Amino acid sequence: MPHYTGPLLTRDAAAALLAARDRGQGTWSGSLDLGRSQGEARLGADRWQWRDIDYPYPGKLKDRTLYWWDGEDFAPVSRYRGSLIKLVPTAWGAPTFEIDGIKMLPTSKESPLDDARRKVALVEPRGKTVLDTCGGLGYFAACGLDAGAARIVSFEKNEDVLWLRTLNPWSPDPEAADAGGRLQLTHADVSQAIAQVPDASMDALLHDPPRFGIAGELYSQVFYDQLARVLRRGGTLFHYTGNPNKLTSGRDVPGEVAKRLEKAGFKAQRALDGVTGVRR
Repeated sequence: MPHYTGPLLTRDAAAALLAARDRGQGTWSGSLDLGRSQGEARLGADRWQWRDIDYPYPGKLKDRTLYWWDGEDFAPVSRYRGSLIKLVPTAWGAPTFEIDGIKMLPTSKESPLDDARRKVALVEPRGKTVLDTCGGLGYFAACGLDAGAARIVSFEKNEDVLWLRTLNPWSPDPEAADAGGRLQLTHADVSQAIAQVPDASMDALLHDPPRFGIAGELYSQVFYDQLARVLRRGGTLFHYTGNPNKLTSGRDVPGEVAKRLEKAGFKAQRALDGVTGVRR
């Protein structure tokens, strides 16, 4: 699907547009793509123009919600098909997303892109072929491309997450010129699709699965054996686990992950909010 290029509105951005109009200003300057760029809107009494396209002023908008122009109105960037999935603005520009109210990316202390950048750096992607198992909004892939990865093979199971990516200006577009053909994004369940990835064809792995209770198969010994199969000897891995409270959950998820990775053929250790590994 092509990336959306129209305006993305937050409640604050819409309020700024309306306030500028009410002050009698003919233009408003700011960002309507979550900080990716700056532009100027021409303000009329009933409509406003952005990048040579006219729009009506929006009605009342909700906080913690992004709105896009669907051709008829400014609609929330959300879908409900069994689960409510939505793109959520952050103070950092790059948004996070939620599924049934559960935030999928950390944003309390830093941008989700900066968080991804620190983790991607652990596998030193420059010049490497990288497997990105659970693509999400594509922040691991974006950071890998920026760091000079030769090729990134990315999978995403959820069709609605792929839709969010087309509306998120911070998500990498495989067809964009700056990707240079280096990003291959496939709509598939990696727990099954990995069987088609050739042996020792990857130089590095980035594994950012949903939490264990949602996608236990992506923490299984069977899956870790597959990760070891597709990674060349000496190749590196970062596996996000989060930091569940052992006292309340009764489980040491990073410790369990490290043990299974060791059994699969990795030398594993804890790092950041996950586990790193080197294929032995």
